[in-house]
Amino acid sequence: MPARIDLEQRRKEVIEAAFRLLVAEGFSGLSLRKVAAESGLNIGSVRHYFDDHRNLLVAAVTEVGNRMGKRLTRYPIDALVGLTGEPAVDALQARLEELLPIDEERRVESIVLTEFIVAARVNPTFRPVTEQMAADMRQVITDALRVLDVHDPAEEAERLIAVLGGLVLDTVTPHGSLGVERLRATLRAHLRLILAAGAGAAPADA
Repeated sequence: MPARIDLEQRRKEVIEAAFRLLVAEGFSGLSLRKVAAESGLNIGSVRHYFDDHRNLLVAAVTEVGNRMGKRLTRYPIDALVGLTGEPAVDALQARLEELLPIDEERRVESIVLTEFIVAARVNPTFRPVTEQMAADMRQVITDALRVLDVHDPAEEAERLIAVLGGLVLDTVTPHGSLGVERLRATLRAHLRLILAAGAGAAPADA
């Protein structure tokens, strides 16, 4: 009797093959035929899981979001209550590093996400996914800053998201070629500014 095929595992293998192609060749390298060859399957098997190129790319970036979200669940928001100074910086940095390319797994995820965001710029069918991921990240960061008693956490979250985006781009592209230690140091310097200058601060016109 043939071994039972684990359909979910096979689907995951196809997505992992898509990850490898996105890292090696970018968006243009992600065809169903290439993914089939990379995953050791025939194209019919790949089409069993993904009807077309768009569905495969959406599945890949959704997997990235799920992985990031799962890692973030290890950091309950209540753990931030009452933290100040360096312990607050440590706790916030640990959360945010789950979204940054500080190791090979997260580097791959960052590249996949970057490729998808670039594709969404000219392909509006991808935008709902990117918009939802951006909204989820914004909410996570805003909630963390609010618990840490940062003044105007929503506005500060926007600035922090811009910093994170720049760090990702400069780490996974030749644009900046940041190393991991420099990435971490840059993030930490920004978080210290936020928590030192913004925590508990009253509005300027108060």
